[in-house]
Amino acid sequence: MTRDKRVESSISMKKQVKVKPNAKQTQVIPQEDGSLVVWLKSPPVEGKANQELIAVLAKTFGVPKQGIRIVRGQGSRLKLVEIPDL
Repeated sequence: MTRDKRVESSISMKKQVKVKPNAKQTQVIPQEDGSLVVWLKSPPVEGKANQELIAVLAKTFGVPKQGIRIVRGQGSRLKLVEIPDL
């Protein structure tokens, strides 16, 4: 008899995020379709905007920065981000 070895994975949500870099202030605006528009102060140079995005989302959702992952769109303004549920 074989045993079913399942690894329990943490539950996470995926959000479509539209990033607007070089903004005067940082803000997160939820959209009706469940996606987010995030205004960032950082420029889209050398990953600075991505780093700020992760920090802003971590603070907004109350999760550690290490748990947030950009699944798709690292070099684009339209991103798919995975955020862990706590």
